[in-house]
Amino acid sequence: MIASHVLQVVVFMVLLLACAVPLSGYITRVMDGSARVVRFCGALERVLYRMAGVDPGAEMSWRSYALATLAFNVLGVLVLYGLLRLQGALPGNPQHLGAMSPDGAFNTAVSFVSNTNWQDYSPEQTVGYLAQMLGFTVQNFLSAATGIVVVIALIRGFARHTAQTLGNFWVDLTRVTLYVLLPLASLIAVLLIGQGVIQNFHAYQTVPTLQATHYLAAQPDAPGQPTLQAMTVTQQTLALGPVASQEAIKMLGTNGGGFFNANSAHPFENPTPFSNFLQMFAILLIPAALCLVFGRMIADRRQGVALLAVMTLLFAACVTGEIAAEQSGNPVFTALHVDQHASALQPGGNMEGKEARFGITQSGLFTVTTTAASCGAVNTLHDSLTPLGGLYPLLLMQLGEVVFGGVGSGLYGMLVFALLAVFVAGLMIGRTPEYVGKKIEAYEMKMVSLVVLLTPLLVLLATSLAVLTEAGRAGLGNPGPHGFSEILYAFSSAANNNGSAFGGLSVNTPFYNVLTAIAMWFGRFGTIVLVLALAGALAAKPRIGVTGGTLPTHGPLFVALLLGVVLLVGALTYVPALALGPGVEHLMLLAHGS
Repeated sequence: MIASHVLQVVVFMVLLLACAVPLSGYITRVMDGSARVVRFCGALERVLYRMAGVDPGAEMSWRSYALATLAFNVLGVLVLYGLLRLQGALPGNPQHLGAMSPDGAFNTAVSFVSNTNWQDYSPEQTVGYLAQMLGFTVQNFLSAATGIVVVIALIRGFARHTAQTLGNFWVDLTRVTLYVLLPLASLIAVLLIGQGVIQNFHAYQTVPTLQATHYLAAQPDAPGQPTLQAMTVTQQTLALGPVASQEAIKMLGTNGGGFFNANSAHPFENPTPFSNFLQMFAILLIPAALCLVFGRMIADRRQGVALLAVMTLLFAACVTGEIAAEQSGNPVFTALHVDQHASALQPGGNMEGKEARFGITQSGLFTVTTTAASCGAVNTLHDSLTPLGGLYPLLLMQLGEVVFGGVGSGLYGMLVFALLAVFVAGLMIGRTPEYVGKKIEAYEMKMVSLVVLLTPLLVLLATSLAVLTEAGRAGLGNPGPHGFSEILYAFSSAANNNGSAFGGLSVNTPFYNVLTAIAMWFGRFGTIVLVLALAGALAAKPRIGVTGGTLPTHGPLFVALLLGVVLLVGALTYVPALALGPGVEHLMLLAHGS
């Protein structure tokens, strides 16, 4: 990378980490009820609790917390499914878009409730304004809040001493939504509007084009045989809508999913380099802050800094590799002496599928940001990445999205790896493993093992089923290793609740709609139940003091150990699959280019 590209990445990381520090303090105060805004709005909270029949002073066991989480999100699936099936008869639909198919509505409802936002349809041609706002935008808030409150419950498990409760799900959910997500999303929405992201309720506008477009199209003749006929287009239909409000929370809540099919490559959704920077910043802001919230809540800030250091190092390594892979270009083009230089500021590389206004550096940074977090928003076509460029987003998802990760889900995934790391260290030195004052014993390690194995099981089983069945192979648009990468990417994205796609794979079929919905649901809520069970077990344990045999979990040694565990356990699970996909494709390109 040239100096200006390095500077862009450095400025992004410095601003992100600088803003994470004060935000972590604010989130901590909100969750313990000491923030001024909580005291000021106490009357409003009490009214909401009274309307819902909730006793805010009653704390929950891990089982009650998990049951409330599941019940709330099952209700969300039912409401969103109903909106999508009935939208043709509902107001707020100026284009008079009809009902989504049953399997498509089921997949979409599970997708948005699980914080995945997997979209196998064109939103501007399928979903009306009411469903976008009341369905998608609301779930973007609530699914993000769910992830945050689950990790807060896990942190309380570490912080509490011989306790049987983890807090109150309804209080936690209310406070996260009202005092954290809503004000931050409102601020980001205003900034995006200032950059040109649209926000209106107008019907779609048909405008004349600057010049006529002439092309040949296959049209059936009288006997029904296709014949080529000359066609001319002089108009274009511009899709409009309340975009900025949804864009802000989809990024801040690491939801992903676009108001438009082109997602953050669309000029109405991401018009300028600054809006591009702001969207990436919003994706990682809360995940970075939550690491420091962990340190604050357990009264040892060094622990949070250590986790943040591991995430930052992995993120920086992947950004460097991604940008380098894309700047190296296509070796086949190089062998054919094709000029891959985009401009004087873009010294060569793979510009296929990328927006010229962002270039390789901002596209590469966005690609890593959105797959390091469970966001899934894209500003470039991942199907057009080089094989090695496509390897990094795949790997980031398959690590469990613990490199910052989704709001809440990234941190509880990294904490699971931290427990695994101290267990490995305990085996090496012959002592019972401890982490932040809690002994890690058989039950905790069973929960950790199940969390680590659940998503790889979902990804690899679903990928195998798709490859082995006619219904799965029918969606392939590309043969060979690239087609396999598309299937592997789809289920890695679904089970890890990312939502981005390689493209090139036709997934809007009953087979893929049902199978990806199953992967999304169990990848999200199967993991959440296991994490809450782990939290309950930790809360019941006493906090023990540091002794001479305690492994320090805040220094460089533990950072290196945790890095190794994440890479070995997270990555090695998928090595055979990655070798069959991006690995083989990269070797094939090198062979053709030599």
